[in-house]
Amino acid sequence: MSTPGVSVWAGRRRACLCGSIQQVTIVRVRRARSHPHETSGAHVGPEGAVAHAGETAHDVRARIRKAGKTRWELLCVVDADERLIGTMTAAELLALPDDADVAGPALKRGGPHVLPGADQERMASVALHHEVVAMPVVDEGGRLVGVVGPARLMRILRREHVEDLHRLAGITRETEQVAGAQEALEALEEPPMRRVRHRLPWLLVGLAGSMLATLVVARFETALAAKPALAFFVPGLVYLADAIGTQTEAVAVRGLSLSHAGLARLLGGELRTGALIGGVLGLLSLPMVWAVFGEMRLAVAVALALASASLVASSLGLLLPWLLSRLRSDPAYGSGPLATIVQDVLSLLIYFAFVTAIVI
Repeated sequence: MSTPGVSVWAGRRRACLCGSIQQVTIVRVRRARSHPHETSGAHVGPEGAVAHAGETAHDVRARIRKAGKTRWELLCVVDADERLIGTMTAAELLALPDDADVAGPALKRGGPHVLPGADQERMASVALHHEVVAMPVVDEGGRLVGVVGPARLMRILRREHVEDLHRLAGITRETEQVAGAQEALEALEEPPMRRVRHRLPWLLVGLAGSMLATLVVARFETALAAKPALAFFVPGLVYLADAIGTQTEAVAVRGLSLSHAGLARLLGGELRTGALIGGVLGLLSLPMVWAVFGEMRLAVAVALALASASLVASSLGLLLPWLLSRLRSDPAYGSGPLATIVQDVLSLLIYFAFVTAIVI
């Protein structure tokens, strides 16, 4: 009976020194390639080596050298049915004595792993959370499919980052495959009509939102006509609320996919942050408005509206991306133009509510 072999991934197929395992391995890699491009199974690469329980460190190292494998990051130890038992890094394998069993105490059991159909961003998040350099991919039965290495994980994070930048700016794409620097360059240099097609949809939503904001302002036409000074504070209030919301969105869009904290904890932190920011801005604006316009009631209304709008914008900047992530949509879709529209309308309603209650 032959000794179980060490198999390593090499491009389109996984080379295996043990003939009895080779057919199973090839079928599994082909199955991995059948997954959509944004799933973990599509990113299985040549960064993994495989050994079986019961092999010695000397045998494993010898087979890896014989195979000429120089670019691997993770040794995956499997049982007779190729179910993943545990992993170790190349450095940990080199540190083992020659006669040590690779499935011994040095093996990390129960480590992080993902299914082939898992979203690529989720896989990168798990790798960051557990501080691992490579991620094993296993099927529903726990059988090893492959390993996603650090370079591929970095490319995934960069691609997701570029996608989020486009979505935060309200730019849609004919395809969601913004794969890296080349695609980003093409987006910058593409023909004007194609740029319009990518950017216009969310701007049309913004146009509808601006009409709604206009209706809100028109609702208070009488108050504005009686006291024109009320209109002076609208641009500044809307801008500050948008800026605060954008800051929260920038943190939330990527943080929601990486954080393992619950919504209550995240929202509580944002509420405190928004309250502190709004309080500082309100306290600073109150004496300035009073000094310039000489009306304490107007100054109080502006300060309270600014504080309240800051609190709402900070909370909304977290809640919209969170809601979309719960609906299995990219959180970035809840940012940019959509969040700006909602924040603008709410900020106007808050401002005129305080003005009506205190000044008029």
